[in-house]
Amino acid sequence: MTYLIVTFIYILILTGIIVYKSRTIKNEEDFVVAGRSVPVYLLVGTLVTTWIGSGSLFGTAGLSFQVGFAELWFSLGAWIGILAVYFIAARVRRISQYTLTDILEKRYSPLARLLGTITIIVAYLIIAGYQFKGGGRFISILTEGGISVDQGTFITFMIIIVFTALAGMVSIVSIDIFNGIIMILAVVLAVPFAISGFGGWDNVVSTINEVSPDHLSVFEGHEPMWYIGIMLPTLILLLSESSVYQKFSSAKDAKSAKKAVMGMFIGVVTIEFLMCLLAVVGFAIYAHDPRFFLEDGSVNAPMSEEIILRIGFEQLPTFIGSLLFAGGAAIILSTGNTFLMVTSTNFSRDILEKFFIKDPSEKKKLIIQRISIAILGLVAFLIMTQFEEILEMAFISYTMIGASLAPALLATFFWKRVTKQGGIASILAGMLSVILIEVLNRVYETTPVDFGIMSFPYDSKMIAIPALLASLTALVVVSLLTESTKKEIVDPFFEKD
Repeated sequence: MTYLIVTFIYILILTGIIVYKSRTIKNEEDFVVAGRSVPVYLLVGTLVTTWIGSGSLFGTAGLSFQVGFAELWFSLGAWIGILAVYFIAARVRRISQYTLTDILEKRYSPLARLLGTITIIVAYLIIAGYQFKGGGRFISILTEGGISVDQGTFITFMIIIVFTALAGMVSIVSIDIFNGIIMILAVVLAVPFAISGFGGWDNVVSTINEVSPDHLSVFEGHEPMWYIGIMLPTLILLLSESSVYQKFSSAKDAKSAKKAVMGMFIGVVTIEFLMCLLAVVGFAIYAHDPRFFLEDGSVNAPMSEEIILRIGFEQLPTFIGSLLFAGGAAIILSTGNTFLMVTSTNFSRDILEKFFIKDPSEKKKLIIQRISIAILGLVAFLIMTQFEEILEMAFISYTMIGASLAPALLATFFWKRVTKQGGIASILAGMLSVILIEVLNRVYETTPVDFGIMSFPYDSKMIAIPALLASLTALVVVSLLTESTKKEIVDPFFEKD
């Protein structure tokens, strides 16, 4: 009951902040990029909690339970991506557009913007959907099964829709600094208490050595290609993370955007390493618990994704467990808010306002944005019902965004020879390759087939390799075969920061 009360009170506090902030919304710029006035400390908080969502709390934790410290390769991709983003953060803020797709249109064409919008909408709805799924599991654990996972999923869906529609980006950056602090504090405290509660680190190590020694190694137990495949999705996603770029545009200036990236790096590395460590400790704690394993001895993947919350609810002192649950609620809400916000921004600005509702007033723009949030949230909810594992949803969505957008986006800042046709071809190749692989996986789910180059069903953890190769090949080949872009279009992307 204590866990439920603490979590409920925290959500009420966040609601109060959001309702208060919603009163300051006067126009689209306030709603979409928070009036371009977000200071560094708030930007750091919102960037960290954007990345550390249900994908980390459930998907990454589940992967850590399944493979041990080798999961850090998955996180490493994001860490490298953040450092790479550091070098373009100021440029993005200086160009000062609303969204990543604005950048694609500025460098390539309206068609590139439209394709980027479609890619983002599809992939981000998958990400928003697994926030609902994660919230459902969260509420079910919190109420000890009193509310079913399906009921909890619907409750989470409704809460996130209302939070996002009320105040947009202002609500997100206003609450994320609190969310980030609570999540870091909760994980920092949870790790030592979980270890000591199991009898100390030596007992953790000896138990894992008996069951699966490879869990203690970062480099053993997998083929070299596995490590590349597991690292690529987070790397290419972060390099093309539309919500991150939108938040750069929320910064008060380019210098603030760049400082915030380094703060994000420190926060993400700290939380992800501790989450991995906590899940590995959880593997030792639950090494002989039948809930976490199937009859053949393999890991029960959906159950493994609940490891951090199970530790918080069943193994930790009430105070720390309550803090962990409050932090969990915070990151689910924050990430759901962010991805619905970015998706609705792209949908309303790049599709509705461009093709159907010409020159709407500021008031009408806000209404369109809020209605878009509700409609797209419902679509995300329906998409979510087609998947069982959050980790699978994460790999598919990360790769669709990253393989489609990262090569074309980075080329705008680092390769002057890239052309409009090359950028468009790259986006199409990345998006269609992911869709094709996923369709073939469903077709051959029960009747495996080997086509020589690839066999199906294809491991979703490796999907980034063929998708990225297709995107890069299209980018380079088509650009070299087409006429160079005019100098006046290229130069703004290469001005000194």
